[in-house]
Amino acid sequence: MRMVLHAFAALADLGEEIAETSDFEEMVRSALHVVLGAMGIRRGAVAEFEREAASLRFVASRGFDEDLTREAPVSVRPQAGPNGNGNGDGAYAHALQDYARVEHEVHERFKGAGVDVVTPLVVRGELVGVILLGGKASGEQFSAEDRELVRALGRHVAVGLHNHRLLREVERRAEENRRLYETLKGSYKDTVRAFAAAIDCKDKYTQGHSERVGKYSEIIAREMGWADEEVEAIAIGGYLHDVGKLVVDRDIINAPYRIDAKQSSELNRHPAAGYEILRPINHPFADIPLMARYHHERPDGRGYPEGLKDEEIPAGAKIVSLADSFDAMTTDRPYRRRRSFEEVVADFRRNAGRQFSPPVVAALCRALVKEVRGETRPRQMMRLLGRGYVEEQALPALEQLIADLESGTHTTAVQA
Repeated sequence: MRMVLHAFAALADLGEEIAETSDFEEMVRSALHVVLGAMGIRRGAVAEFEREAASLRFVASRGFDEDLTREAPVSVRPQAGPNGNGNGDGAYAHALQDYARVEHEVHERFKGAGVDVVTPLVVRGELVGVILLGGKASGEQFSAEDRELVRALGRHVAVGLHNHRLLREVERRAEENRRLYETLKGSYKDTVRAFAAAIDCKDKYTQGHSERVGKYSEIIAREMGWADEEVEAIAIGGYLHDVGKLVVDRDIINAPYRIDAKQSSELNRHPAAGYEILRPINHPFADIPLMARYHHERPDGRGYPEGLKDEEIPAGAKIVSLADSFDAMTTDRPYRRRRSFEEVVADFRRNAGRQFSPPVVAALCRALVKEVRGETRPRQMMRLLGRGYVEEQALPALEQLIADLESGTHTTAVQA
């Protein structure tokens, strides 16, 4: 009766250790401690069977020389039982024979080091490890009841090993899926950039425009506190905002002069055309077609194609709109040279609340200030604008504009 009660207590302790300990190796060490304590044994070890390498990896050991408990190859490669890769009673019987051979091989290898008992750890017909036990401290031989208790305790340890193996497999597959996702995402970005370059090739005067708009859009969104996934979406929206120009006559796009009303009407088709091109595509980010459609809308309702006002315009389209205009103002065009930075700031002040969303203008200006002052790296906007374009003496006017936009005094001035 005392032995039975002791066995039940040991099983309860072992189950609690396995259930509550999140650290795998600590769990195995604790489980081994319970087994040794329950049996009155001074030396023991637990090894995990690694199927691919056909070897035992010792996870916990007590009382043995360290050289003994290093990784040990196993000549027998056990087959799975009825719940594994095998099937039927024949496969199960064959698996049991394999486990007995593993037990014998391990016992023969380590008996000279004082190992008296080797117990395979099996879960659902699959070998997950072995327990190696030295002799009892009392010097008594292991009885049939002792061996049955070792097997009972071993089943608990086996479950812990098996669960850890399953967790590692889940983590491995999750990591593989993550790498695959990153690869696909990278391919998607590369495809978008290549597509943007193809769009810009149609306009010999603005090559690189779509890439710059994508980068400016990304910088603005990040300054506005958007999440990484949203920032990624806005960048792609910037790259693709002019995709509708693929349907516009090349002569109109490349006209070396200000185009007339009829040609302007033809050019103004490109936002709606871009939406129709992008809409059927299953993008990772749903708002990308809308950014193409509405990047020429204005808060004052004087934009196109629908004349939307302020809050009716999607936030992403507002960002792309400013990034698009900012690049147009700061690059040479066939009919004019780019504006000075002072002229750009004046345009922002004049058109914030009319052509551009004030919070978006404020975000772009803050990003510029931070780059000029060296507070952000890399200085992407400075590289795109060119050395010396934004001088430090221009910062007070820029900072005053930011203050006016953020306080709302600019809006009052515009309405007046």
